[in-house]
Amino acid sequence: MKNPRDLIKRPVITERTSEFIEQRKYVFEVDLKANKTEIKQAIESIFKVKVTGVNTLRMPAKPKRYGRHSGYTSEWKKAIVQLSADSKPLEFFEASV
Repeated sequence: MKNPRDLIKRPVITERTSEFIEQRKYVFEVDLKANKTEIKQAIESIFKVKVTGVNTLRMPAKPKRYGRHSGYTSEWKKAIVQLSADSKPLEFFEASV
């Protein structure tokens, strides 16, 4: 298995993802090549919680302009992780709400 901290890049904290916390769902930006089982094992080893489900989706690159220069944002992968009912909540999500 790869290093878990290389697979999980950062948490995604937005208004919509903060609504997921009530359902024990947390959103992370993950490596593009990571699959669901690797993400599940990484979250369980980093945070010491029990994961019941992982949903992933690829966020496509978007066109952006800065003056007369144009380009694209980076493509990235998002993982929505569902924790079990007996797992503890993740600390950094609780501090931001």
